[in-house]
Amino acid sequence: MAQLSLRGIKKRFRNTEVLHGIDLEIGDREFVVFVGPSGCGKSTLLRLIAGLDPMTDGEFLLNGRRMNEVPPSRRGIAMVFQSYALYPHMDVYENMAFGARLMGLDKAEVERRIAETTRMLRLEELLQRKPRELSGGQRQRVAIGRALVRKPEVFLLDEPLSNLDAALRSEVRLEIARLHHDIGGTMIYVTHDQVEAMTLADKIVVMNAGRIEQVGSPRELYETPANTFVATFIGSPRMTLLDVTRDGERLVMADGGSIAVGALPAGSAFRLGLRSDAVRLARGQGDGFAGQVVYTEYLGDNAYVYVRLADGTLLAARTAPNDSFAPDEPVTVRVDPGSVHFFSAEDGRRLTQQAAE
Repeated sequence: MAQLSLRGIKKRFRNTEVLHGIDLEIGDREFVVFVGPSGCGKSTLLRLIAGLDPMTDGEFLLNGRRMNEVPPSRRGIAMVFQSYALYPHMDVYENMAFGARLMGLDKAEVERRIAETTRMLRLEELLQRKPRELSGGQRQRVAIGRALVRKPEVFLLDEPLSNLDAALRSEVRLEIARLHHDIGGTMIYVTHDQVEAMTLADKIVVMNAGRIEQVGSPRELYETPANTFVATFIGSPRMTLLDVTRDGERLVMADGGSIAVGALPAGSAFRLGLRSDAVRLARGQGDGFAGQVVYTEYLGDNAYVYVRLADGTLLAARTAPNDSFAPDEPVTVRVDPGSVHFFSAEDGRRLTQQAAE
């Protein structure tokens, strides 16, 4: 069992504060992903949980026990680093056994744990190889296995797939998901890749500039983003934001047409959020936002058409793969009224729709 409580966590390097009071609860057996752009503080927060760096302020509790002063080796936490960090002069077996021996385990228990872990990660044929004789995906599995042998209460992974190519990233991502299902431990995973976050997480923590923007399931973050940062960070292609004004029951974009979407927030000006699957394209001019096709991404099972609107915004629309739009072709953008999002023009927070006045 492993439940984590982070209360008012701050971290300062000299005169620069990089974490500004993090409050977060992580439940037993949850797979939690910290996601955000480079420099947002997600890896720093992971290192504070591991005990590799001291906190400037705040409190970290593991199963109700304060861990601030507990050294890393006694926290019951294992960490997998982005760089693998394998010992080059040791073979796979010795790399995996090293940490277990430091725990004071006898030889029989070390061998039992290694046998169990190598079977789980399909490493049996690699035990006598050195790291230089392994592929990137195999090295990452060894790094994960070395942490698993310790049987930690909490398993931390710091961008473990960033050094792998696209095919290996997909393969190892599936292995990590299967591993969490098999061992049932609490996992915290750091990435800047929102696709990894969406496919792996029970709960996503979106971070920006040392603060938490939103915590929720992948579906919650995609369907009800708390603000424009989350809205544009979660989802691929990213959500398009348009500055619009209210004219009765219609939304007007300067020099670019208007649309009707039913219920509207209070006020006269907002930012309209459109995901690619909420947009429909019609050829020529008509009722909607006017635009011009820039280019098309063909992906086999579907396609994304990118359209330049009158205000210069580039909008993505998902279309059927057999729909053909030529560059520079004039189109009209229409939207699904039930799939639009509204945000404040002042601070970007999500707005609640209500009946039009």
